[in-house]
Amino acid sequence: MRTLMLLTLFGFSLSLSAAPADISRGQVKAAMCAACHGATGISVLPDYPNLAGQKAGYLQQALKAYRDGQRQHQIMAPMAQGLTDQEIADIAAFFAAQQPAPAAKTEAVVGQ
Repeated sequence: MRTLMLLTLFGFSLSLSAAPADISRGQVKAAMCAACHGATGISVLPDYPNLAGQKAGYLQQALKAYRDGQRQHQIMAPMAQGLTDQEIADIAAFFAAQQPAPAAKTEAVVGQ
């Protein structure tokens, strides 16, 4: 019983130590992403993905993988290298809160 109580208290203290993601802090930190991904996560360059409207969890996993060397990219790995977990959460929250790019229009409409 004592062990269970200690484990419960330990788990509770861990949940208190992580601050919630902050979109405003994320916007400031995401300024370094704008050259490739656009200021609001909509890239003007076809080789770089849009980040606006992506799920925060996906963005966090990707940034942590770049930072930790589990995912390789000559630009992204060094960019993510110095980010803390909190900064990654903030950046992910910012891009997740942005409106995604509108769907591309095609010349032919299906069925016409």
